[in-house]
Amino acid sequence: MNTAEAQTATKPAPAPAPSSKREVVVTESAAQEIAKQRAKRGTPGSRIRVGVRGGGCTGFTYVFEWADEPKPTDSIFSATTPEGELVGIVVDPKSLVYLGGMTLDFVRGMMGHGFKFNNPNAKGECGCGESVQF
Repeated sequence: MNTAEAQTATKPAPAPAPSSKREVVVTESAAQEIAKQRAKRGTPGSRIRVGVRGGGCTGFTYVFEWADEPKPTDSIFSATTPEGELVGIVVDPKSLVYLGGMTLDFVRGMMGHGFKFNNPNAKGECGCGESVQF
């Protein structure tokens, strides 16, 4: 295998792009981390609530918390881990206006690891990464 083939073989498959502004995609890497954290928590039916709230230095902050029961108005988005386990996130209708078209990923790097919001609706972010502008 040459160097180009080796580099290609180690790269994860790109996440599918959201098909609409009313959809949020959860990557396989994010699904795997959600499943891992859910198992630690001991709540097999829970999902992650992803949203936005007013605040922060640029106007909004992302919300990321456990939801044991989705609300009737929530949109539910699911993904499957490499092991075949189904996980999901929930988004309330007001947050979906800002998050529709987004991809939720989980990244690991030399500077640490964490969930990454690849949000095409964001106009800017603060330097600390905790706040977003729409």
